[in-house]
Amino acid sequence: METGGGGNGGRRIPQQEPNLRPQWQRPSGTTPELVLQPEWRRQRPTAPPNRAAAEEPLIQPEWRRSNTSASAGVSEPEWRRLRPAQTAFPWNQNFGVRKHGASSSGGAEMRGDPNERRRLAPATDSAVSKLEKLQISKQLSASTCTLEEKDKISPIQRPDNGGMLAILTSRLRVNHFPVNFDPESIIMHYNVGVKPKVSSKLGKPLQLSKSDLSMIREKLFSDHPEIFPLEMTAYDGAKNIYSAVPLPEKTFSVEISEGEDEKTFSYSVTLTLLNKLRLHKLMEYLSGHNLSIPRDILQGMDVVVKESPARRTISVGRHFYPTNPPVVMKDLRHGIIAVGGFQHSLKPTSQGLSLCVDYSVLAFQKKMSVLDFLHERIDNFRLDEFENFRKFVEEALIGLKVNVTHRKCNRKYIISRLTSMITRYVTFPVDNTSGWSTSKDISLLSFFKEKYGKDIMFKDIPCLDLGKAKKKNYVPMEFCVLVEGQRYPKERLDGISANTLKAMSLSHPNERESAIYKMVQSSDGPCGGDFIRNFGMSVNTTMTTIIGRVIGPPELKLADPNGKIIKLTVDPAKCHWNLAGRSMVECKPVEHWGILDFTSFGPYKYKLRGKEFIQKLISRYKKLGICMQEPIWYEESSMKILATYDLLSELLEKINNICKYNQTHPQLLLCVMAKKSPGYKYLKWISETKLGIVTQCCLSTSANEGEDKFYTNLALKINAKLGGSNVELSNGLPYCDGEGHVMFLGADVNHPGYNDTRSPSIAAVVATVNWPAANRYAARVCPQFNRSEKILNFGEVCLDLVACYRRMNGVGPERIVIFRDGVSEYQFDMVLNEELLDLKRVFQRVNYFPTITLIVAQKRHQTRFFPEGWRGGSSSGNILPGTIVDTKVTHPFEFDFYLCSYYGNLGTSKPTHYHVLWDEHKFTSDELQKLIYEMCFTFAKCTKPVSLVPPVYYADLAAYRGRLYHDARIGVQSLKSSSSSSKEASSASRTASFEQGFYTLHADLENIMFFI
Repeated sequence: METGGGGNGGRRIPQQEPNLRPQWQRPSGTTPELVLQPEWRRQRPTAPPNRAAAEEPLIQPEWRRSNTSASAGVSEPEWRRLRPAQTAFPWNQNFGVRKHGASSSGGAEMRGDPNERRRLAPATDSAVSKLEKLQISKQLSASTCTLEEKDKISPIQRPDNGGMLAILTSRLRVNHFPVNFDPESIIMHYNVGVKPKVSSKLGKPLQLSKSDLSMIREKLFSDHPEIFPLEMTAYDGAKNIYSAVPLPEKTFSVEISEGEDEKTFSYSVTLTLLNKLRLHKLMEYLSGHNLSIPRDILQGMDVVVKESPARRTISVGRHFYPTNPPVVMKDLRHGIIAVGGFQHSLKPTSQGLSLCVDYSVLAFQKKMSVLDFLHERIDNFRLDEFENFRKFVEEALIGLKVNVTHRKCNRKYIISRLTSMITRYVTFPVDNTSGWSTSKDISLLSFFKEKYGKDIMFKDIPCLDLGKAKKKNYVPMEFCVLVEGQRYPKERLDGISANTLKAMSLSHPNERESAIYKMVQSSDGPCGGDFIRNFGMSVNTTMTTIIGRVIGPPELKLADPNGKIIKLTVDPAKCHWNLAGRSMVECKPVEHWGILDFTSFGPYKYKLRGKEFIQKLISRYKKLGICMQEPIWYEESSMKILATYDLLSELLEKINNICKYNQTHPQLLLCVMAKKSPGYKYLKWISETKLGIVTQCCLSTSANEGEDKFYTNLALKINAKLGGSNVELSNGLPYCDGEGHVMFLGADVNHPGYNDTRSPSIAAVVATVNWPAANRYAARVCPQFNRSEKILNFGEVCLDLVACYRRMNGVGPERIVIFRDGVSEYQFDMVLNEELLDLKRVFQRVNYFPTITLIVAQKRHQTRFFPEGWRGGSSSGNILPGTIVDTKVTHPFEFDFYLCSYYGNLGTSKPTHYHVLWDEHKFTSDELQKLIYEMCFTFAKCTKPVSLVPPVYYADLAAYRGRLYHDARIGVQSLKSSSSSSKEASSASRTASFEQGFYTLHADLENIMFFI
């Protein structure tokens, strides 16, 4: 191995056998400190003064460096040809451009039949110099991944001008709208500091809501319109104001009152100039002259574009819903409406800056009087029989926000309860400071008559209490109106309303495209009014037109019921296949299995017809040519036992002990439930972490219906969990057919709910354990800090999976392809300079140097594609499976593309966005796109390609399984809290939920696909 330091003169040292055990499994000892720098970033000898520019470090792997001798024959995009020949920046060296006719070390573009290429040939004795590995350093501790800014690595650039492979092309429209801006414009960025002049009673800083801050800003601007032009500024609702004109930097006093009889609050507002955002820097980035993304400029422009919708529409998170007038709206009955809205974002693309606008739907409470709402919400509601409906009224009203109409007031109140007495008898003590006598209580009827001149009409129904804590604030229902924009949970919708909302959400491509156009052209949309023009911006309201390429599906390998291998070509239009007259490639016989029937003691309509179920399942297995014996165990139980941890644990341990006594280990425990149950998490946690039993759950209603599709899907899942292979690629994975093994990893993090600030996030890493099929996976699940996206100890987890691979195959993988899920563009730096470098450091420590490619897979984006004509799409109106877009709406110079790998029969297809951050395998666009598309056909649970590359899909499933383990642990701890101090038990529960032991799989399951 060649060392990277300069002190040994590049001498060779003997190659050592890699120690692939994780750190915690190796003897303790000192380990060398490591530098997390690629070979091409190592310190170079001092150059003569006249060669200073040539000594700038290249921010790219060695194989991507341009060959100066071949520079004359470079075929570059126009934006690269227009760049200056020499600058002081290290990235202006034809970064990432393949050279025609250059040597392989210079990044030569290989031509000819892709099947004849061997791009992933294993490394030999000279591997160290060719791999982009990391080396030892005395400056960086092994316990940290922190890098100086100058040492950070950036996402690689596109290796070519896009792919060429296609069985057909189609013209598509994409929901990207070109944005024009004046590069000479400057946007002023100000910090807004707001402080109450009177501190809170408890001495704690007063927390101001976004609505409070917006009200303060509007009052400030209305008090001083000559120096604060409202139409020339944009506010993010927190601490930032972006202005097209200079604003005064000083402190102002603002007084806010929400209406009559409301207190007046005084605030001091201070404006401080933070930055001048010069838009020419964004133009330099889009043209490729500057490779550092100007995030501050994009964030400022994004706030500017969102300003108009934020003022005119209902905002929910990043979504905006116009209601006055609505662009798209449907009545869901019972006082609920479904409103169509949009979300939008600015994206730097190859065609310049684009505004991406997508359509969304939410259910809201109608803005209407409380009494009208009750008549709509509650069937057959009658005011004269109010007490008969009190329970339903409380369920419908408590927690809702209302405005009052008996006085001028903008304040929003929350309904806390209903009065126990009817309005006629409600009294309350009067505050003497208001001029009223306190000798006795006053009736609500008299108060409203004398104070507001209002006669209460409905005296024989309760009032609403709008007070907080112990303070009472009684208001008759007839003077209350529901606040507009209150979201209604879709889980509470009835069947008809839920189906209507679902149909609106899963809109046909033509309907979605039409809705997006309406949003863009609406006066309340992102382009409404002349607001953005004040900042020198304009939006073309016509969708971008592009050419999409469709690549063909692979030939699949299945088997017939006799076990003979057969090849299958699928229809390119849908890419579906079935197992009629066919079977899985590698079938695992099911000899020792049992049934746990949780429907035996419950309603008859949910009871499993056990004998019929067993016969049908065994018959389906026989048709597939798989041996399945009669179950060795049939346990009758109830849903109550499933939902009770102690009883379920006792039952499962009893079954396990009996099997041990009979010297048999159950391959599978098939659990039949009457309906979905919270006990599912207990079942999985106990069986997978404590007992090591593979479980497969299903519903009795589906089992009793006995459809062939149900039993086929059941067989697919069971076979995969037992270690079988359901489907493989006939010709193997493309461009991975060299001599060395390839491992595919997937990584994802599952976060707790939005309001949960204490539970851990769950990280999951999965990896293939077989070759060359590469369709069986092992998983590792770990807890980490709440809402932390960075995977802790990523290198150690991957090393453990590499050790697993080595044990199962007798050899370690020489090439690793990592797919990372769940990260945005703002987190690419973390993935590259923390997770990847942690992985490199751990591999370096054990003298293991595989080549690595790192790809981010993104599903949470808004980009959609629409065929221009019916011939260019599928029968459902969507784009065809295998559609690839890697031009015009992709990144200006980084390596990314969109791939729709599945047939969308409902709604509008959503492609996956793949962004290559690091690549030591020299993939071309065609090679990587074909590899990922064909991998989507190897997903074990179904007979069609999936929308997401399987390593990421499986990582998501494994992370969700870890979330179930956590929920199960919390559920058990909450039961114990009843016998101890609630506070102490809760604290112990949260602490315990971070312990790895509760997520560690049983040894019998850690290397199989238990999670599907």
